Amino acid sequence: MRLRRSELTTPGSSMAMMEKAAGSDADEVMLDLEDAVAPSEKVAARGKIVDAIETFDWGETVISVRINDLDTPNAHGDLVEVVSGAGEAIDTIIVPKIERAADVYMVEKLLAGIEADNDIDDDEAIGIEVLIEETEALQNVDEIAATGDRLEALIFGPGDYSAAQGVDLDSIGGEDAAYPGDIWHYARNRIVVAARSNGLDAIDGPFADFSDPDGYRRECVRSNALGFVGKWAIHPSQIEIANEVYAPDEDRVEKARRIVDAMEEGVEDGAGAVQVDGQMIDEASVRSARQTIDRARRIGMID
Repeated sequence: MRLRRSELTTPGSSMAMMEKAAGSDADEVMLDLEDAVAPSEKVAARGKIVDAIETFDWGETVISVRINDLDTPNAHGDLVEVVSGAGEAIDTIIVPKIERAADVYMVEKLLAGIEADNDIDDDEAIGIEVLIEETEALQNVDEIAATGDRLEALIFGPGDYSAAQGVDLDSIGGEDAAYPGDIWHYARNRIVVAARSNGLDAIDGPFADFSDPDGYRRECVRSNALGFVGKWAIHPSQIEIANEVYAPDEDRVEKARRIVDAMEEGVEDGAGAVQVDGQMIDEASVRSARQTIDRARRIGMID
């Protein structure tokens, strides 16, 4: 499992921005060939992404490449060139605007063939992340999440999704003053349930107004409460907020360790009930505590 608290989007047409992304604190960097690249620059951006991956020091950063929509003439060339050029270093391919499970299956087959042509070993096989940003995709999200062996994450794309559903927002990922509460609750909840049911990560999509850190934090808190593991950052200033919100705080980690220790001791002693901090502990509490400990370990908070 990869660490994905923050996923920084970076135009594949800009070597300078990709170099900055490599030096950032983002858990994952998405090198983009789709929306962030002008149509006239899309073909040239493929080679720039390969050069950036090979040239810059990425450390432990998860390296992902977003290809163009499968219905465009660019998608196949995107896959062939970037995987042939830097496939051993690419962690995942991000596929936008999918609508059905067959889209995931097609990318899997293409990747397998390109990897075979370039002698990329099975232990370096590239994973897939998909954007749920069409109404058709949300309708088919359970089937999509259960497709193939390479799928690692579902990403909510509120920008295109709002257009698909006819939602009129002032900014991508923002709120609608005419709607009470979280307008994205239903979509987010469906996505995270489908992801969790199939052992996948759920990643929340972008918040366009990077001059509004409070708004970005609010959306991080909302999706984290539902079970998302991270959120896109469209600007470096959003990385620190995402890394903080999607990490358990130290008090929660310490309590989780006490819960697990108490339950293990109770089992050894044959106790019928266990208490921690004056509260009764059951298997659901232990399961949640183990998940908290696992997240803390992946982040490096504990050994």
